[in-house]
Parts: sequence; structure tokens; C-alpha cells
Amino acid sequence: MDFHRNHIPGGSPSSSTSSSDPNPSNPSRHRHHNGGDHRHDTDPMHSWWESVSKARSRIHILTSLLPPTASLSSLADSDRPARSLLASPEAYSAVSAALSSPPPAGSGSDPLCHWLYDTYQSSDPDLRLVVLSFVPLLSGLYLSLIHSLSSESPTSLAGFEAVLLSLYAAETKSRSGKPILISIPDLSQPSLYHTPKNKSNPNLPSQSQSSVGVISAPLEPQMAVKSTKRASIVGIALDCYYKEISQMPSWSKLDFCRFAADWAGQDCPCKSEFDEIYTSFSDEVVQEMGSLVIGDNGNASKGVRIPLPWELLQPVLRILGHCLLAPLNAEEVKDAASVAVRCLYARGSHELAPQAILATRSLIQLDKRAREVAKAAAMASANSNANTPSKAKKPEILLVSK
Repeated sequence: MDFHRNHIPGGSPSSSTSSSDPNPSNPSRHRHHNGGDHRHDTDPMHSWWESVSKARSRIHILTSLLPPTASLSSLADSDRPARSLLASPEAYSAVSAALSSPPPAGSGSDPLCHWLYDTYQSSDPDLRLVVLSFVPLLSGLYLSLIHSLSSESPTSLAGFEAVLLSLYAAETKSRSGKPILISIPDLSQPSLYHTPKNKSNPNLPSQSQSSVGVISAPLEPQMAVKSTKRASIVGIALDCYYKEISQMPSWSKLDFCRFAADWAGQDCPCKSEFDEIYTSFSDEVVQEMGSLVIGDNGNASKGVRIPLPWELLQPVLRILGHCLLAPLNAEEVKDAASVAVRCLYARGSHELAPQAILATRSLIQLDKRAREVAKAAAMASANSNANTPSKAKKPEILLVSK
């Protein structure tokens, strides 16, 4: 596909924006490149207007790609069009329906994949957030389709792959070939902040026994999505999503939780074992968790059961941890994440995967304790309000004229 071949990863992200000026003889453009006039670089008003114009242009293009019933033109009239597009459930639903339709959705000729790819190449951070909000949908549809399609009649998903590769290429460039490391403190010390002094010379810095762990190995540039690198590429795309997850809308997080439950195989009956084993919690919480089913709201299954290697499962669990425990998340998101984590626990138990079992057990325990604390706080608040005496009304004084 053309946009995949011309822009991934050897192409410059700025190439798509540098051609946005339809008039190559524009003198101000030549002055900018020749260093003669840099007023626009420091003018916040000009930067704001350029960002708004670019976002409006992208919204108008998106509107032309969607069915006539999806009227998004009003979003372009706001002061922050990209943010309005990000916060619009109607826009997300329209794009989701178009991407979830049968081929050519997801193929190399899919105009929506072209739109997502070109929009992510923009230097505008709000426009990039809009693309990131569709990462759960893109990765969910792509992985579910790639593992359910018949090998006898393969369908091209080059459009999905191009968008995922653009995220992978951007992250590869930002890491500059370096791994992501974490310093693990010496747990034999009294506290995480305690380091022993150098006994031979107290004036020297203290010696710490901390070790270094590798969270993510250095990334290698990828020109195509090979089967051996597929989980890693999608995992990196999910990592990009996780970095901005606090700004993602709830419907995007909800989509991810539903895909994660389906990837794990949500129909396994042993997903509720954990709630039955750990009886130290109240029966109300156990019953509440047992009643949580993603399909309760009439939502059909979004994905299929897929392989879950650690390079894919690790970012999945990070995102679910946020959806489960972040205080500002909607209850619907927390409930969907709770179901997904229990499905992944059941999957890890069947496959005897120590990392998956340990991580999902920890999240389940944190979830149950958080629900216990929230329930206790709600009961205490209700009792406090019931016991608070109401103030006596002052007697009404009527003035009567004689």
C-alpha cells in the first residue's frame, strides 16, 4: 500500500505537514526556511490558529469518509476542534462502526486507516491523542481478525498494520535504541530509602545493593508486521496508549476491557474461583463480582481468544490496572476491567503462567479491597447523614398592621 511504503519508518513525519501549503511560491514560506522571518515560531496566536485550522481540516476529511448520518461538522466550529473530536462519543461510535464493518475495512485501501495514519503524523498533540483513542479498537479488531481468519482465504489487514507500525516507529525513535530499565532497591534494608554507609570511609557516597531490571528491551525497526513480531508491535502500540491513558475517554477504555476479556476467553467458569477462595471479604462483594458480566448491557462479543505472550500481556495488564483503580474512572469501566482481569486470571491458571497468575491475582486483590473501602465509606456516610439532627425551623413572624 502506498502510504505504508512511503511513510513507515524511513519517512519523515514532517513530510506530510510540509506539503500542506498549496502555494509553493508563498514568500513567507521561503522566509521561514531561509531563516529570514521567525515571528510565526514565537507567536502563540499564530500557533493556536495553525493548530485549529489543521484540526478543522482533519475533521472535515473524516466527515467525508463516514456515512451521511454521522454529522461531525459541528465539532470543527469549537475553539479546540481536536479535543472536541476526542470527547465526542458520536464520532467514536461512527468510526468504530466503519472500522468494524466487513472488508475493505482494515485493508490497504481503507480510507479511515489512511486518515488515522496521516493524522498521527501531525505534530499537533491533540490530534495524536485522537488517533491513540482508537488504539484499543484497532489492536482488538486486528488481533481478533488475524487469529480467526482462515489461512485458505487470507484477507489483507495492511491498513491496520500501517497504523500500528507508525506508532511502533515513533516509539522506536523516541527510545533511541535504549532499553527501559527500573532500579530495584535492596529489600534487605529497613526501608526503601535506607542505604548503608561506606564503613571504610564515611565521607564516600553510600553503597547501595540495588539491582537493575529490564522492563522493555531495545526496539528494533520493523518495516512490516511479521508473525514473530506481531505481539511485540501491538504491545508497543498499547504502551503508547497507556502513556496518555489519563486523557483517554471512557468509551475507549471500555472497548479495551471488552476486547481483553474476549482475548482471554471470558466463558471459562473458573474465573470466579478467586472470589470463592478468598472468603475474608464480605459475601456481598463476592456476589457483586459474580454478577458482573460484560454482556449484561447487550454488548456483543468484540474479539476472539488469542495467544497472549508476555510482551502483549504486560501492557494489557498495565491498562487494566488503570481502568480498575484510577479514582476518576466511570463505574462501568471499573466493572468491565474487573471482569477482564478475572478472565485473564483464569487463562493464566489454565496455562500455568506464573507471571500472569501473580499479576492478575494482585489486581484482583486490589480491586476487592478498593470495593470494600468504597462500600464502607458509603455506609459510613449514609449513617452519618441519618444521625445528623436537622435544624429546627425558626418560627414565622407575621407582621399585622393595626
